[in-house]
Amino acid sequence: MRSAALALLAGLGGCVALAPRAAVALDVERPEVRSFIDDVSARNHLDRAWVARIVGAAESKSSVIDAMTRPAEKVKPWFEYRAIFLTDKRIREGREFLAEHRALLESVAERTGVPGEIIAAIVGIETSYGRLTGHYRVLDALATLAFDYPARAAYFRGELEQFLLLSREAGFDPLTATGSYAGAMGAPQFMPRSYRAYARDGDRDGRIDLWNDWPDIFESVAHYFAANGWHRGEPVCAPATLWYPDVEGLPANRLDVADTIGTLRARGVELDSLLPDDAPAMFIALREADAPSYRVGFHNFWVITRYNRSAMYALATVELAAAIASPAPDAEAAPAPPGATRR
Repeated sequence: MRSAALALLAGLGGCVALAPRAAVALDVERPEVRSFIDDVSARNHLDRAWVARIVGAAESKSSVIDAMTRPAEKVKPWFEYRAIFLTDKRIREGREFLAEHRALLESVAERTGVPGEIIAAIVGIETSYGRLTGHYRVLDALATLAFDYPARAAYFRGELEQFLLLSREAGFDPLTATGSYAGAMGAPQFMPRSYRAYARDGDRDGRIDLWNDWPDIFESVAHYFAANGWHRGEPVCAPATLWYPDVEGLPANRLDVADTIGTLRARGVELDSLLPDDAPAMFIALREADAPSYRVGFHNFWVITRYNRSAMYALATVELAAAIASPAPDAEAAPAPPGATRR
């Protein structure tokens, strides 16, 4: 749904990008563009002239294609992937961010069951706590990928349609909205379809702004998880070890919960958990710098993978959340400020 998720797909080999090498105006007389305008207008009862004007204002950008075709980040081993997101700077800024927004995050957590540090970790990973939301015009990114990136054209034409509908519903200018090279928007980097489905008006002011309005941003991320089945108060994952050195036949990092804690234990996976043996679970194998390590993800881990289809992304979210929720090493003995709640 978001740029980080799409970046994982960007390096799939064998896809030939047909985009021009420079930014050029999208030709609305191209048969596939004209057909898109006709279909979207008719299907959604939109004024065809308006749709044609907006789509015709798009530029096809080679820089978008270049970004999509970089080597996929999913080829990185865990210890390199982790180092990207769990930096001292991101953890320090996350603690400051959590402290600044503690009351609001705790209110959202109480209402939805999604911990505030998980919500904060998501926006920390996606956009460095809302600072880096992308500099591409969303219209240009989506139009480029919809019509000049055959490997994912159908998906992005759907997202371009959703973006047009969203701009009408949310009342923002489709010609000026900015986001990632994949068209993801705001601090949580929602794609247009997810924006329409999951974004919420957290401060009840009658509009939803995922770029600048923290109540809307926090409520929307929490709603995304809640709508995908987040279980209040349940653990997300646990460290694991193996009784047997040979793990052949034990699938790792599948983004489903076909196993249970009991079936994994029966196959040689040792872990500590208060969840029952019939609780859904997934086995996660990770490449560290010197030796492999293992985790078992529970239902809430699977929910995080709905945000980004990557076990490593989900684990980075969990570890960043734990890091920013813990006291800074030089502040462990300091008294809590008035009104603060120790975690």
